[in-house]
Amino acid sequence: MYDVIVVGARCAGAPTAMLLARKGYRVLLVDKATFPSDTMSSHFLQAWGAAHLKRWGILERIVATGCPEIRSRTIDVGPTSFTEAVEPTDGVAACYAPRRIILDQILVNAAVEAGVDLREGFHVQELLWEEEQVTGIRGFQVGGKEISEKATLVIGADGKRSVVARLVQAPTYSVAPTFTCGYYSYWSGVSLEGQEIYQRDQRAIITFPTNDKKVVVAVQWPSVQFDEVRRDIKGHFLETLEQYTPHLATRLREGEQAERFVGTGDLPNFFRRSYGPSWALAGDAGHCKDPILAHGMSDAFRDAQLLADAVENGISNTCSLQEALADYEQRRNEDAAPLYEFNCQMARLEAPSHDG
Repeated sequence: MYDVIVVGARCAGAPTAMLLARKGYRVLLVDKATFPSDTMSSHFLQAWGAAHLKRWGILERIVATGCPEIRSRTIDVGPTSFTEAVEPTDGVAACYAPRRIILDQILVNAAVEAGVDLREGFHVQELLWEEEQVTGIRGFQVGGKEISEKATLVIGADGKRSVVARLVQAPTYSVAPTFTCGYYSYWSGVSLEGQEIYQRDQRAIITFPTNDKKVVVAVQWPSVQFDEVRRDIKGHFLETLEQYTPHLATRLREGEQAERFVGTGDLPNFFRRSYGPSWALAGDAGHCKDPILAHGMSDAFRDAQLLADAVENGISNTCSLQEALADYEQRRNEDAAPLYEFNCQMARLEAPSHDG
């Protein structure tokens, strides 16, 4: 019998499990993936997200991988551009863009070090219920027999297509349409100091440095163009760079594309009800938005801290667990709602205003 079972061991799940284990709870963390493994991601960490890692004692591990500090961003809207320093948050004055194959392994390791039981390659098939209350999970590891585990609370941190959310039938709200599709890849041999953001009519282009002296280059188009773009990803990608950011295209030609293109047209925008009788949702499982402003990982870390604190309040009987989880969702929404509206506005890819 566990205090908490966390389904999903990446940016939301592993920190949630780690924080709860550090508080003394018995935690099981499961994921259908095995680690280290990559996953599609904007993988950009805002300074306020990095501040969470610093408080948890993990940021130095990210820096030690050679992940560069990103201390400035240049925003180019066509006729004008400006460069600004990253605003410090709790002593962190840089953003970071760690590769997910590196970051997620570090987070999982930190959870295990805290005392979390980890099961990789574990597929959740169903939730266990007693009198309309979640009491655990049932699933299997590849090649293994079916296993059931019980807990006081089950947390779904398993992404935008969350199995836990589907099984509890968590309703969505504040839903916005899918605005964009996007692809990204990695280049080597390209010099880049900070993050560069190019806003154009019906296009967004973003680039920043990451591990192994590579840079990420991402392009977003309106969602209605997804079928067209995916028929010739490289052609559309390079044509967009040549047309909208020729100086960036020139810099990339001096380097070399180091990896394949990765992308999707599945970029929903929603909030989900994120708590119920002995269940909760964190990260993209509970709130997901277009990656255009790259706040997903930072959001996940915020959720992990808020949810771990709420669980402690509920299990320790400061209040009922249900009340504590309701407070968690309210706090998350209060923090997330303003950015959500702005994010949706930016994802419409409207021509930037040049007034003033």
